[in-house]
Amino acid sequence: MTDFTTRAAIGLGANVGDRIEALRRAVAGLRELLDDLRVSRVYETVAMYVEDQPDFLNACCTGRTRLTARQMLSALQDLERSAGRRSEGRLYGPRPLDLDLLLYGEAVIDTPDLVVPHPRLGERPFVLAPLAELAPDWMVPSHSGGSAVRVEDLATAAGATGIETTDIELS
Repeated sequence: MTDFTTRAAIGLGANVGDRIEALRRAVAGLRELLDDLRVSRVYETVAMYVEDQPDFLNACCTGRTRLTARQMLSALQDLERSAGRRSEGRLYGPRPLDLDLLLYGEAVIDTPDLVVPHPRLGERPFVLAPLAELAPDWMVPSHSGGSAVRVEDLATAAGATGIETTDIELS
């Protein structure tokens, strides 16, 4: 039997409201979208880009899906809306839930509404630390056609090894 699923990696974050509950609900929703779901530990990090906001709780999930990348993006946006996220919020500002499609198999997608691998993956230690915990050897393809790079190598280069985990369990 042929497996028509694609491996996907999702980044999770929350910094307003009940952050833990938002992440737990997101994981429950992701269980409906991904088979063989694996969940990283939770990391607490200061906000990046816009610093005058509460700290984030971050995690990553990996699993296999039959959804296309575009369908996955839509499902992630639905989960964000159900957690109270509004599209009119400030870019990089506070949010009750943020879900990012980080990787979708080995695909490189570059459209106006969907970019995979996530375009800022390599500069985000708060994503790379939990992703490296789950998939250190996953090869991240390049948008520019260069060589793919291991998640663990990206994490090291971004300084993700210094990020501390919490004792919070999501699964």
